[in-house]
Amino acid sequence: MRTLKRKLALAAAAVVTVGISAVTYQASAAETSPLQPPAGLKIVGQFVVGTGTQTYTCTGGKFTGSSVPEAALFDGANRKIHHFGGPSWQSESDGSLITAAPVANSPVPGAIPELLLEVKTHSGQGFLSTVTHIQRMNTFGGVAPATACTDGQKVSVPYNANYIFWGN
Repeated sequence: MRTLKRKLALAAAAVVTVGISAVTYQASAAETSPLQPPAGLKIVGQFVVGTGTQTYTCTGGKFTGSSVPEAALFDGANRKIHHFGGPSWQSESDGSLITAAPVANSPVPGAIPELLLEVKTHSGQGFLSTVTHIQRMNTFGGVAPATACTDGQKVSVPYNANYIFWGN
């Protein structure tokens, strides 16, 4: 019986050690990621795209260049954010509004890139008024079609992502 208990204790210790190693590795990888916001910021909110598209305009017979987002973001606290061209984010509960620009990106095969954005403008008081950085993570879809097109033609491509809002 003692041998069985000892084996179980050693197995449990091994699992804990592996778990700690994985957490340490993930933390180290996150610390060196170009998509990490500056040190000292706190998460203000985490949202998921409920419905969203990236709209591309045909130029020179191809859908290239920047896209214009249109998305409804939701969190677990029943807060909603409208994400649209600018790129801009507006709280539907208090009207606070921010615009941001990308400062780092990471390609994702078959999807729009993950991004770190820095807030450039604030308007109104409320939920978004303390946000300084936004991460767009876990992207899926939203890539411009590779098909030929007529100049001026627009196409909206569905996408999904998580948005993490960081601030003071």
